[in-house]
Amino acid sequence: MGQELSTPNSERLSIVIAGLTNAGKSSLINAFFQKDVAIVSSQSGTTTDPVTRKIELGPLGPCSITDTAGISDTSPLGQKRLEKSRERISKADLVLFVTAKNQEVQQSEKELLAFLCQKKIPFIGVITFCPEESPLPEAKSGLFPKDKFVALDLKSPEEELKGKISDLMTLIESQADSIKKELTPVQGIVKEGSTVILVTPIDKAAPKGRLILPQVETIRDLLDRKCSALVTTTENLPALYESLKKRPNLVITDSQAFKEVAGALPPDQSLTSFSILFARKKGDFSYFLKSLSALKAFPKDGKILIMEACSHHRQDDDIGSVKIPNLLKKKFGDGIIISHTKEPGQSISGFNLVIHCGACMLSRKAMLDRMEIFKNEKIPVLNYGLFLAWANGLFPRATDCLPQGEISEES
Repeated sequence: MGQELSTPNSERLSIVIAGLTNAGKSSLINAFFQKDVAIVSSQSGTTTDPVTRKIELGPLGPCSITDTAGISDTSPLGQKRLEKSRERISKADLVLFVTAKNQEVQQSEKELLAFLCQKKIPFIGVITFCPEESPLPEAKSGLFPKDKFVALDLKSPEEELKGKISDLMTLIESQADSIKKELTPVQGIVKEGSTVILVTPIDKAAPKGRLILPQVETIRDLLDRKCSALVTTTENLPALYESLKKRPNLVITDSQAFKEVAGALPPDQSLTSFSILFARKKGDFSYFLKSLSALKAFPKDGKILIMEACSHHRQDDDIGSVKIPNLLKKKFGDGIIISHTKEPGQSISGFNLVIHCGACMLSRKAMLDRMEIFKNEKIPVLNYGLFLAWANGLFPRATDCLPQGEISEES
């Protein structure tokens, strides 16, 4: 399967189409893909829920393009649609700001422009309903830097429109340097020629017949960096390790197997976990490490929120609902209060700690948004891997392989 189909949205750059109702947003996404991806109508508010499609864009690599509801729908239902649109816009890596030449500049457009500038979200203007020979009103062209917009008529002849869409794609690709990409799993950790053992337990929680996303991404990243990746299970690790003539540069394990893996290795063998790699890839790693101090004198009646990003069928030994709660009670006593959620929600005050999953199904922006909510409330946040490393006495060993500049003194 091609990369443009197989790469999950959490690992794609997010391009969001935003603008007023009837500005031509849905026609634009249809023109991108040369087929009817979104419903087009002259009736206001035709687009309801965001529509997302995958695409490959040269230097940007795998991307997703999302069509959103208009930002000017003031009906009660429209306000709910607007909330979804704002959520997508705030997490975008790049916004295509669509505005119609034949409409006056609206206050909601000025507010969108101010929001993008405030949040430092890169954007490109797309001025629609603009035939080739038609002059551009200064009020419209003045919304955008002169090298950051394209004017087009979505009803122009097919070949002419293809040319304009090609120009727009070229302009999008030219923004590669202004878009901050996520770290890859082992970026800055391994060197070309390194040998790395990856320990992937096959238990009830493991998906049937396949590896989980962090494991797959880490293997591919190692291969891209011309490293040797040796994949094994927990029980086969001792024999594999013993068979090697030269000690591996690094061992990466599933966090749930930290105790068993550490026990099978020499104490000076460099060791970390997939979840810790994703803590630095997806979140604010310095805040994660700073949050470890909350574990030193945790209150016996403290409140802990365990948060996950995706739905899955829970097994008897589920990490979030069984293993971590059992460890927490073992460390801090039965008096602690443990809650579970998938969304931060409206009321998060009162928690002494948040323990989040590895966030492999969230984009970095989405994870940082979640962390910002807790940081504003001064609530410490760890992810599964960091907590399990601490619980198994593996600090600072579990982070020693990371570049020293990423490890704060407080950890």
